[in-house]
Amino acid sequence: MRTHTIGDMTLALSEPVEASVKWIGQEELLEQILACWTRVTKDDLPLAPRLVGKPGMGKTTLAQAAAQRLGRPVFIYQCTTDTRPEDLLVTPVLSGAGKISYHASALVTAMIDGGVAILDEANRMPEKSWASLAPLLDHRRYAESIVAGVRVPAHGDFRCCVTMNDDASTYEVPEYMVSRIQPLVFVDFPDRDEEVQILHYNVDFAPADLLELTVNFLQEAHGHNLNYSTRDGINIMRFALKLKHARGTPIDAAFHQAVKQILGEGAENFEERAAGLFFPKDVKDLSEFMTQEGDVEEEDDDDEDDDADEPEARDAGAGGEPDPGKPPPKRPRK
Repeated sequence: MRTHTIGDMTLALSEPVEASVKWIGQEELLEQILACWTRVTKDDLPLAPRLVGKPGMGKTTLAQAAAQRLGRPVFIYQCTTDTRPEDLLVTPVLSGAGKISYHASALVTAMIDGGVAILDEANRMPEKSWASLAPLLDHRRYAESIVAGVRVPAHGDFRCCVTMNDDASTYEVPEYMVSRIQPLVFVDFPDRDEEVQILHYNVDFAPADLLELTVNFLQEAHGHNLNYSTRDGINIMRFALKLKHARGTPIDAAFHQAVKQILGEGAENFEERAAGLFFPKDVKDLSEFMTQEGDVEEEDDDDEDDDADEPEARDAGAGGEPDPGKPPPKRPRK
């Protein structure tokens, strides 16, 4: 295990991501990220761009490819709604001997090594976690770990970017942090030729007819602004090929079955899905959880039966007669 010492504190370091990736198409996006990380003068500071797009558009791959272009080690931190400041920076770990060791996160290790840190799906983090990054992403370029009691300065070669999904399952990023993660690099759907290349690169053993079916399907979905991603297309092709291999299902039938099981019932009805007439992807039938007209009538009948069974003395005073000065007690709702 690699370690790094700051003052009298020794930190155990994380390991970089070794897998190599290839970015296909939209070369201008790669150039924009590299421009953000460029230092024009000795005193100039690199920017920390935010890559925004729908899930499955290749934002993390794009950031990795940019880091590879620089020849820097890549460290990816997967952000969640439960991410705490100490998770982002330094975490204390109790060893078997009862001693506490301090482990640097992927982000802090990138700061120490002069690597590239990718904060993946960063807008899933709560505000407190964002606050711990404020000094790192401005002119100060350091992070302070309260848990370990150390201030970690960023290496001169340290670079950072964040990826964010453009959907509703995220926190709103505080304004003071938005100003630190600039500029916005929007990752949009690829055009047809680019999508053919991406699908072929990832599923190079697929026959031409399956590739054609998939890219036609995705391109039409993009035209309706549906959130069917290239990643969905890769999964559809792979599942269709597995169905053909395992059961001998014809490619055309295997493709339609794969679409249905991966994107949900009605996924090929683009206009209706775009109009919101189908639940997206794998959401099941929720009708059993919804109040039906018969349920309301049934409840009313039950209320009438209860009223008939209740003794009249319920609302009576001490002598058995209703107390005019006291309102009848309210019955709890069922």
